[in-house]
Amino acid sequence: MAGDKVDPVHQFVVNKIVPIEIGGIDFSFTNSSLFMVAAVVLATGFLYLTTSQRGLIPGRLQSVSELSYEFIASMLREGAGSHGMKFFPMVFSLFMFVLTANLLGMVPYFFTVTSQIIVTFALALFVILTVVVYGFYKHGFGFLGLFVPHGVPGALLPLVVAIEVISFLSRPISLSVRLFANMLAGHITLKVFAGFVATLSTLGAVGIGGAVLPLAMTVALTGLEFLVAFLQAYVFAVLTCMYLNDAVHPGGH
Repeated sequence: MAGDKVDPVHQFVVNKIVPIEIGGIDFSFTNSSLFMVAAVVLATGFLYLTTSQRGLIPGRLQSVSELSYEFIASMLREGAGSHGMKFFPMVFSLFMFVLTANLLGMVPYFFTVTSQIIVTFALALFVILTVVVYGFYKHGFGFLGLFVPHGVPGALLPLVVAIEVISFLSRPISLSVRLFANMLAGHITLKVFAGFVATLSTLGAVGIGGAVLPLAMTVALTGLEFLVAFLQAYVFAVLTCMYLNDAVHPGGH
């Protein structure tokens, strides 16, 4: 048990809360499931409570909700144009979920959902499948023009098309790994420095003096991780808007 407390990777272990098995397939409700539900409930509850009684002069919390709305709406208009606004509910929901999940992970002893590659990959795959399905629905086989850049000489076209296809297929991997790796690395680093503080504090006066630097680093890293929590949600939303632009305007580039 003591080893678990100092092990920086232990915080990412998925534990079953309610074991459920159907037809040999594990559908257990885990700590990861719990915090995904918590992220959805908290984000939804916050937006509902701060906008249900909209005042002419918004308060602080209402201002946060309205700024979040305008922030994502502006991002989507710039990334995918006015026609991309039909995807606003999707992009806004993804942004709020990732941001809330990241912030929940900053609470001691809470679980960081976005540190699980399967979760971030599922979100990224959802985005890419939306792009593909809508692209073919709206443009038919014209969507494949996404992989044929204008002005490319015929001799180079097969190579360029192959590169474009590989680049497109790698999008869910890069989108998911970016979020997963940043959250995982940040929390491990934070836990390591916090472990230094706890260990050195048990060595008496000399140890307490030596713990000052790791403590300062822990405080600084905590502030940095809050910034990263927002930035990673922002980057995920920005890239989603860029990818959706390909579905709306497949020949735009």
